[in-house]
Amino acid sequence: MSVRVRFAPSPTGEPHIGNVRTVVFNWLFARKMGGQFILRIEDTDRVRYKPQTIQTIMDGLRWLGLDWDEGPGLEELVRSGVERPEDYAVGGPAGPYVQSERLSFYREAAETLVRSGHAYRCNCSPERLEQVREYQREHKLPVMYDRHCRDLGSGEIAPDEPHVIRLRAPLTGQTVVHDLIKGDVVFDNAEIDDQVLLKSDGFPTYHLAVVVDDHHMQITHVIRGDDWIPSTPKRVLIYGALGWALPDYCHVPLVTMPGGKKLAKREGATSITEFRTAGYLPEALFNFLALLGWSPGEGDEQEIFSRGELIERFDLFRVSRSSAAFSYEKLDWLNGVTIRSLPADELANRLIPFWQQAGLVPTPCPDSMRPMLRAIAPLVQERLKVLSDVAEWTDFFFKDIEVPGVETLVGKKLTEAESLAALQAARGLLADLESFDAGTLEQSLRGLAASLGLKAGPLLGIIRQAVTNKAVTPPLFGTLAALGRERSLARIDAALVVLQAAA
Repeated sequence: MSVRVRFAPSPTGEPHIGNVRTVVFNWLFARKMGGQFILRIEDTDRVRYKPQTIQTIMDGLRWLGLDWDEGPGLEELVRSGVERPEDYAVGGPAGPYVQSERLSFYREAAETLVRSGHAYRCNCSPERLEQVREYQREHKLPVMYDRHCRDLGSGEIAPDEPHVIRLRAPLTGQTVVHDLIKGDVVFDNAEIDDQVLLKSDGFPTYHLAVVVDDHHMQITHVIRGDDWIPSTPKRVLIYGALGWALPDYCHVPLVTMPGGKKLAKREGATSITEFRTAGYLPEALFNFLALLGWSPGEGDEQEIFSRGELIERFDLFRVSRSSAAFSYEKLDWLNGVTIRSLPADELANRLIPFWQQAGLVPTPCPDSMRPMLRAIAPLVQERLKVLSDVAEWTDFFFKDIEVPGVETLVGKKLTEAESLAALQAARGLLADLESFDAGTLEQSLRGLAASLGLKAGPLLGIIRQAVTNKAVTPPLFGTLAALGRERSLARIDAALVVLQAAA
């Protein structure tokens, strides 16, 4: 049988990046093995259900390059309230792929378990259950169902009265979870709760739904975080009670903060959307996540991989058994390297949404602006850690600047009068240049500094301040070329007025 793995998000909120790392492992394993990666929407938590999250999750997966081979079809997405269902509809032979449309599967499985004696009906009230929990907490006992309804006669709870269906967990012996990464993990059955499988509203709990869905969708490998290990014996018991073959379990280490603490929001427990909005590139984030807890091999120091290389080299069984620390420093480095690898046209296209968010470029972007954007992009390429930094670096290209004060226009070790004379000479040169490209500007302005008996730094600093009102900018010669002669001279003229008043 071909490898079949799945990502089954619950639309109660976006999965944080630690969970997305596990999705990347699933996707890479499927692609490496020539198998299928399946998207399933687990929407049975109707209290916290947020239908708009389904589209957000799918948007994030697509942006990160995680395509799915099977998933919700058009009609399922329409009924789920997705705004652009045609953009995401895939379908497949094992549907429906939205849990709320599979209720008959879960009811049939639950009733089968009741008939076979592996589950039972329970009509305990919420008030009684809370009293039991309070007693257990007070007496420092394990908090679990007290099995009050476990041995009631078959006729005491009618199928048509409000009730739940619970797993009849064995009271003695052990349940063994065989994990491909961690080996055998053993659980005492006495510590396994009689978990609710089917709620009184007819919706399944996660424990029943995930078993039924994975079986019917022929999932071969369940790859997930090792925080799921404690609940796995319940699934093993359900599989056994239904007579179904188990998938292979692969529990991968969690992503943590540096030092091993639980992943916190400031350290990366954020969603794909937040990384996207911050200006991280999907290629860099994917590369980073793939190496978070997995390495291509001992002695291999390569850190930058194409998607094809990652697929070719990925080995699920080389996943570390230890937790992986999330490092923004490493992610920022990878993102910067990826930004610097982009062709200028591609970089400009990716920067446009961030210029638009800052209100610097209109939406849609006029074709008339694109040559200037294409000229600006290489100027900041070496300076950007994330794409959203571009607004701070380049705002002066798009809007009028405040005329600099005299204290910033005076060159290093120069007087007001000397600075005025230097800027006047530069203004005359720039006005007369036949070509206004970066190479000509550099040669001419450096030559002017020498002819004035100045070091290039002070002269260029005065010009930079005059045309940008910033002490630190992208390379000056490219900046002047991108601004153009007319705007550059207008800003220099305004600066000259300030210096003339002070000299």
